[in-house]
Amino acid sequence: MPSRTTSPATAATRAATARRATRRPAGRSSAKASSTRTMQAVRFRRPKSVTVADVPQPELQESSDVILKVTSTAICGSDLHIYNGLLPQLRPMTIGHEFMGEVVEAGSRVRNLRVGDRVVVPFPISCGSCFYCGIGEVTSCSESNPNWGPEGGLLKEKAAALFGYTDLYGGYDGGQAEYVRVPYADFGPRIVRDDMRDDEVLFLTDIFPTGYIATDWAKVGPDDTVAIFGAGPVGIMAAKSANLKGAREVILVDPLAYRLDIAERAADVTTVDSTRGEAVERIRELTQGRGADVVIDAVGMEADRNVLEKASAVAHGQRGTMKVLRDCFSAARRGGRVSIVGVYGTPYDNFPLHQFFDKGLKMYAGQVQVQSHIDHLQTLVERGEVRLDDIITHQMPLEDAPKAYKMFSQKKDDCLKVVLRP
Repeated sequence: MPSRTTSPATAATRAATARRATRRPAGRSSAKASSTRTMQAVRFRRPKSVTVADVPQPELQESSDVILKVTSTAICGSDLHIYNGLLPQLRPMTIGHEFMGEVVEAGSRVRNLRVGDRVVVPFPISCGSCFYCGIGEVTSCSESNPNWGPEGGLLKEKAAALFGYTDLYGGYDGGQAEYVRVPYADFGPRIVRDDMRDDEVLFLTDIFPTGYIATDWAKVGPDDTVAIFGAGPVGIMAAKSANLKGAREVILVDPLAYRLDIAERAADVTTVDSTRGEAVERIRELTQGRGADVVIDAVGMEADRNVLEKASAVAHGQRGTMKVLRDCFSAARRGGRVSIVGVYGTPYDNFPLHQFFDKGLKMYAGQVQVQSHIDHLQTLVERGEVRLDDIITHQMPLEDAPKAYKMFSQKKDDCLKVVLRP
């Protein structure tokens, strides 16, 4: 009988898995983190419940860490997936992955930063040296998440760690706090110019790169009509990005009039109110019956649903809905490109594979590789080629986070984007 052999790739995967298995879960408190110094932090307790609590200040755990004093942090639509219970989190944790601040402590192996530097921090936690980081796929980093694996399963073998984004993604405390520990500090944070206000650069952490990559994946160009479902912060950033790439027309679809109004002011778009009729048919009317060259799903699984749709999801063991993705497939022209940057967390029955195949669509999806794009995007912001702060609707102190989460989740007070100040 032939002897069994192990490929180098398989051996490397097993070795990486063994290393992660012997490491302390990177984002959780350790014996070293027994400081008597405390800080305020936004803590997820259970679905629909966050509190602002006194917790120990973070300390350096690795020589490649820095500690930031957070100066600005924002609530992201992805935070609502945790808040609304669509992503499971059993223990309390500090949440938030859009933040920036000042370095107040640096580990002995940190070379690119020093105390006093003002930085903006990408939301993925990536080592910068593994196979995936080496090819620019930083959200597949094999070193940062103890729950990493090649499978991409529902509850295990996930991608790279993310700040404040459940134990599935590493269990790292997030940045909705007065201080935060930032691992792999030489690879992630970018220094911010002194003359740039926080609001001008804060969204380099996530939503601007996410909107930009949706257009980049789909190779948006001057001859393209781009339809975007979702006039939230990511959808508007995608619209700004499509305009930067010279798109012929950008169409933004949303059911809320105030979000469409903000989109019209912040980006050069044609708006479609999805409550006034069939959005797909309207997109086809605007494109001589063909459909859009590029369609972007900036909503994901938390699209508005009626009672029957909610009941169907429960019956099939699904979280949320894929109704927006279905609309994207219908709104795209034959041979068109579909970018998915809205989050989907579970499998879905009746995926329209037949339609995807018959129309010859190209589909792109995933978390954005922020570290691979942030330098270019930061340059665009510094040159004044794009403005990011014109989507902020609310500025609130950190202590008002529970009120802010409720308002944002319920879309009250024309809330589009909340920035919290610790």
